[in-house]
Amino acid sequence: MADIALQRVTKKFGANTALRELDLDIKNGEFFVLLGQTGAGKTTTLRVIAGLEVPNSGKVMIDGQDATNWNAAERDVALVLQQYSLYPRMTVRGNLEFPLKSRTHNLTAAEIRERVDRVAETLQITRLLDRKVERLSGGEMQRVSIGRAIVRQPRVFLMDEPLSALDANLRDVLRVELKKLHSELGATFVFVTHDQVEAMSMGDKIGVLNRGKLVQVGTPSEIYARPLNTFVARSVGTPPMNLLDGTLAADTAILDAGRFALPLACRHGTDGARIRFGIRAEDVVLDEAGEAAGRVFDIENHGVIKILTLDVDGTQLHATVSAQTKVKIDETVRFTWKPEKVSSFDPATGRNLGLG
Repeated sequence: MADIALQRVTKKFGANTALRELDLDIKNGEFFVLLGQTGAGKTTTLRVIAGLEVPNSGKVMIDGQDATNWNAAERDVALVLQQYSLYPRMTVRGNLEFPLKSRTHNLTAAEIRERVDRVAETLQITRLLDRKVERLSGGEMQRVSIGRAIVRQPRVFLMDEPLSALDANLRDVLRVELKKLHSELGATFVFVTHDQVEAMSMGDKIGVLNRGKLVQVGTPSEIYARPLNTFVARSVGTPPMNLLDGTLAADTAILDAGRFALPLACRHGTDGARIRFGIRAEDVVLDEAGEAAGRVFDIENHGVIKILTLDVDGTQLHATVSAQTKVKIDETVRFTWKPEKVSSFDPATGRNLGLG
């Protein structure tokens, strides 16, 4: 187990700057998720931590020691990739034993067998130990790949989108298993994903990356409820936060779309100020006496809920309603919002005005 810190790390590949003076602090035993789209710098960050890439500037700290010039072996980290790094002609047992047979571990045959058996039981792959890897399913291979990392008992687990190649049901199962595994091992996990559902459901902390810079770090609930800016607001949450331009007038928001006046519990700015108002779909409320109206453009059924897309004078916004709500395409509905849930953003900079 280990603390990990990146201090003003910059990494360039030719003319492309992948990381820009990145500061990152991951606590011992934390399940830390790096969330970002393709090209945000997620994989480069993992490779810098692992010692597979050397930063152009900045430091990599492990347990308070400067590890910038340590090689991968000295850092004692395990990297689990999206593509399974296994030996296809070996059995599962052979793959799990392989990293333990190096001289650095100096383990007896009995100790190796004990470790492998314990990891196989934890990952529920005991029945597969004598099977060749080339005969496994994708989910089974990913379990074995994770097992190869666990069996080494490293200081840090680095996982680069390990679930993205799996089908939806298996991803759900392995998300739960990984969280359980983290709890049992008490180890430091750094998990990279572009999937906000994975980030929100798995992370103790989430770091949102954009073009090589860390935009915001916080717990899932902090990131969701108090996004630092409009980029984070749109990056976290399904559907993403509604962003509506308007003008501040006393304790109301005058929306450009339809010129509707909706109430505010907290104002940020003076009368006439231009504001981008943010509201989550679950905080948009259908109400026959609501101040605003929109046409139902789309309906997504999600079992216990429906996600409506409303067209308000050419602007679309999402509203989450109960599955029992009777509504149909092209119907005009009236709505309001929960005033205490509204966020206010500077339309020029995207900054959340409620966070100082």
